[in-house]
Amino acid sequence: MITPGLADLLSRWCDHLRGIEAASPATVEAYRADVAGFLKFQLGHVGEETGAALLSRVGVPDMRAWMAAERGGGLSARSLARKLSAVRTFAGWVAEREGFDVTAILSARSPKFQRKLPRPMSEEAARDMIGTAGTQATEPWIAARDTAVLTLLWGCGLRISEALGLDGASAPLPETLRITGKGGKERIVPVLPVARAAVETYRSLCPHDLPSDEALFRGAKGGPLNTRIIARAVERARLQLGLPASATPHAFRHSFATHLLAAGGDLRAIQELLGHASLSTTQAYTGVDTARLMAVYEKAHPRG
Repeated sequence: MITPGLADLLSRWCDHLRGIEAASPATVEAYRADVAGFLKFQLGHVGEETGAALLSRVGVPDMRAWMAAERGGGLSARSLARKLSAVRTFAGWVAEREGFDVTAILSARSPKFQRKLPRPMSEEAARDMIGTAGTQATEPWIAARDTAVLTLLWGCGLRISEALGLDGASAPLPETLRITGKGGKERIVPVLPVARAAVETYRSLCPHDLPSDEALFRGAKGGPLNTRIIARAVERARLQLGLPASATPHAFRHSFATHLLAAGGDLRAIQELLGHASLSTTQAYTGVDTARLMAVYEKAHPRG
């Protein structure tokens, strides 16, 4: 447990993330847990403090001790880097408001780790996944729904939450969609004719009313469609086609970016379409494309 003073400070920071930073509930909860764990460790390591003064007493050895304890507990370098990012953000927020010196926390170096490349599907696999998912449901309208959702993920590069966040007012889909993504960041996404047609097929078959202010995609009983339903449909299609476990709903978004890049798409334009805040995030796809080209090269030019 952490002290009431620290708990209040952490609660106010989480309110700041929700209100000013427009962070998602899942992000706020993850950050809260990360920082709470850090504060609990430092209370036992540095000594009891009632509030923000604890952070000013944390030195470089204390940061190293916390990081070593996390790694010793089996935490991966990637996960530790994420925790450290949350702790730094929290400490910086506190320092700005309380006037404490938190240099030791802000200057702590993230552990090095091998950044994982996105794992997209081939164009053929993406098409097969959409086709297979659309034949699994016993009711035609549900099959059409699953086809429409997956077509939006691949054809528009939407996150699953963004696709399921569309309401009845979004349809018939226009030539471009205004999507609000992570952190409230808006972007304009072109909508391919095949995606518009897939959504219209779903609408024509859906037995439920689709008011403009309610969810466009519905579950079997008429409520908003849950992401787990689409994930299960994708998993069944993946198993049927013998594709790897990386073939998930999010892989359609990765495939959208990689296929655009392979077709000569501009990296900055792809960044805008995906809604990435940083170009470095989008640049991961150049690594994917390079890896694909090298695989083709190695296959075509085997060493003797």
